[in-house]
Amino acid sequence: MPDELRSPIKHHLVLHRIDPEHGARRFYSLMIERDLFGVVRLVCHWGRVGTRGQESVTEFSTESEAAEALEALASTKRRQGYRDL
Repeated sequence: MPDELRSPIKHHLVLHRIDPEHGARRFYSLMIERDLFGVVRLVCHWGRVGTRGQESVTEFSTESEAAEALEALASTKRRQGYRDL
């Protein structure tokens, strides 16, 4: 795909929190995608490192709205001690 057709929005972000003192090894993945019908979706996948984890999907009317939600969730997770992978 030519660069001028690509979206400037960051589509995938992976965060992790590793705290050996408390035995915490967790991940949080955020991804913006379009389904086969063109619907913009924010897919959140989280859990303990080494497990299948859990997943939630939220639909948005625009990519910009999904990007705002992704950044808000990432900001919250970073305040909770998660770091970019």
